[in-house]
Amino acid sequence: MTTTNLERAARPEFLFGEANSEGRSANQMTTPKAFGADAALLDEYSRAVVSAVERVAPSVVNIEVQQRGKNQRRDNGGNGSGFMITPDGFILTNSHVVHAATRIIVNLSGGRDYPAQLIGDDPETDLAVIRIDAPQLVHVRLADSEGLRVGQLAIAIGNPFGFQASVTAGVISALGRSMYSQSGRLIDNIIQTDAALNPGNSGGPLVNSAGEVIGVNTAMIRPAQGICFAIASNTARLVAGWLIRDGRIRRSYIGVAGQNVPLHRRVVRFYNLPLETGVLVVSIEKNSPAEPAGLREGDLIVAFNGQPIGSVHDLHKILVGEQIGVSASLTVIRQTEKLELTILPAESR
Repeated sequence: MTTTNLERAARPEFLFGEANSEGRSANQMTTPKAFGADAALLDEYSRAVVSAVERVAPSVVNIEVQQRGKNQRRDNGGNGSGFMITPDGFILTNSHVVHAATRIIVNLSGGRDYPAQLIGDDPETDLAVIRIDAPQLVHVRLADSEGLRVGQLAIAIGNPFGFQASVTAGVISALGRSMYSQSGRLIDNIIQTDAALNPGNSGGPLVNSAGEVIGVNTAMIRPAQGICFAIASNTARLVAGWLIRDGRIRRSYIGVAGQNVPLHRRVVRFYNLPLETGVLVVSIEKNSPAEPAGLREGDLIVAFNGQPIGSVHDLHKILVGEQIGVSASLTVIRQTEKLELTILPAESR
C-alpha cells in the first residue's frame, strides 16, 4: 500500500521528528545545557529591563494639557509624558506636548495631580521644561549620550493613549540621525530606536540598562513599525539648563545640517588635531551664514574660534548665547586640506 504525503504528514514523527532509541526527537537539537544558557541570558535581559524600569518609573509623569491653536475658539485636550530632572519639581518633556498650553496638569506615578507652570519652551529642539510644587519627588540621572553604541538596550517609558507607565524595550538602531522639528528646523544627533512609541509617549524617557536617561522620546514614523526617534540626552541637558535659567534659548546658527563622523587618522596626525572626530556638513541652508563663508557640503568642521569641535553637540553648545553677529573663524577639513573660514553667525529665526 502506497503511503501518501498527507498520511505521512499526519504522523507524529513528521511533525515532531523521528524518535531515536531513547524516545527523543531527532529534531530536538537543543541540549539541556544550551537551553539553560539561553534561559540564563533571557533572565539577565529581563532583570536588566525590570531594574531600569523600577529605577526610572517613579520619575515619569503623565501630562494633561489644554491647548488653543491658531484660529481656534475653544481649547483642545491632549496628553503626553515627561520626567523629573531635579528634586525640586523641574520636568523635561517635548515642546509639542505643552506648546501654547492654557492649562497643564501633571499626574505623578503615585496618583497625585498638580498644576504645572511652563518654565521654557524651545520648538527648535522640541524640548520644554515645566515645573510643579510638590514634596518627595524622585528625579532621573541623565547619561552621556556621546558614549552610546548601536545595538545596546533601549527602554522607552511613557503614557501611550493615557495608560500610565507603559514600557517597551528594544535596541538603539542608529545614531546621528537628523529630523525636522515642528518649527521646520533640523534637529541633529537624533537617536533611532525600535522600542515602540505610541501617541502619549512623547516626552517620556529613553533609558539604558543602568536606568539612566539616554534620550527624550519624540516621534515615530507611520505606518512603519520599529522606527522611532529620541532627542539625545546631551542635547536635552544643554537645552533644559538654558530654559531653566532664562526661559528661552537665544541662539545663533550658521545654516548647516551636520553629522558626527570619525576623522582619518592621517589627517589627525598631519594637522595635529586634538580630537579624532568632527562634524560632517550634510547640507547647507540657502541664504544662511554658511553660504558667504564658503562652506560646502562634505566639509568637516573641526574647530570654531579655535575651540575643538568633535560633535554636533559641541557646535550647538558654542552657538548658544553670545555668538550672534560676532565674526568667528571656522576650521574645516576639505578633502585633505585644512582651511580657515570666516563666518558671521546670525540669530536663529
